[in-house]
Amino acid sequence: MKLLTGNSNLPLAKAISDYLEIPLTDASVRRFADEEVFVEIHENVRGEDVFVLQSTAFPANDNLMELLICIDALKRASARRITAVLPYFGYARQDRKPGPRTPISAKLVANLITVAGANRVLSVDLHAGQIQGFFDIPTDNLYAAPVMAADIEARFGGRNIMVVSPDVGGVVRARALAKRLNNAPLAIVDKRRERAGESEVMNIIGDVTGRFCVLIDDIVDSAGTLCNAAAALKAAGAEEVVAYCTHGVLSGGAVARVAGSQLSELVITDSIGANPAVAEAANIRQLTIAPLLGEAIKRIADETSVSSLFD
Repeated sequence: MKLLTGNSNLPLAKAISDYLEIPLTDASVRRFADEEVFVEIHENVRGEDVFVLQSTAFPANDNLMELLICIDALKRASARRITAVLPYFGYARQDRKPGPRTPISAKLVANLITVAGANRVLSVDLHAGQIQGFFDIPTDNLYAAPVMAADIEARFGGRNIMVVSPDVGGVVRARALAKRLNNAPLAIVDKRRERAGESEVMNIIGDVTGRFCVLIDDIVDSAGTLCNAAAALKAAGAEEVVAYCTHGVLSGGAVARVAGSQLSELVITDSIGANPAVAEAANIRQLTIAPLLGEAIKRIADETSVSSLFD
């Protein structure tokens, strides 16, 4: 087994390498003067089971091209099996046609990864489970819920916890976390999105009075939804509000928005590398999913069950 990484999230790749006690494959992933991506692998990979670690976060297109070219280089070097490990799968939110004459970009990206030569895909908390069906190769979708549940139990185990979904579409995710937290009660924020990137909270479904509310979502981008939801929960009588999100995209003024919000804390995973603003934020904290990904990679290589990780 070999681990190859692009440049999108080197700290996570090194943490997975440490967990598996396998060094990262010696390779150059760099740019020509005109910003074309160039990959050169300095080790023999013929007949090897290779895992390519690369989140397709900002800059999404550059990181995606690195992933595709790494896969192509491995295929042409006669690797036995190539697994694309995407802790964060970019373009996942474009998983349907929201209007006429619009693309389904998640399907296009799935096609690109497959045609490049990947034999299977490993990702974490896909925005929509049906994205697995966009791939014509085996796809494993891991869940960060066990990591989050362990952190919540360790830090807030004695509180009067209520799990809250920030929208109706996230109820399944919230229910799964609530089940792990000794069947904690569940509430839903009913919101209406007027336009992309903006949200308006309408009302709270459930009694949150005096509760320690845990908002759960897969992606936090502008953070508008979470901040509005936190304000609505506090207005409805919640004692305190924290948020747990798998993928901290946090674009634009999101960090400042979180800092000035009713959220006591925003907890994200390291599926996306933290930029300086995130690293310095007082109320944003990162959990590592390196052991989760490392164990899944080990089980795929050993041909044993991955789903039993979540039993």
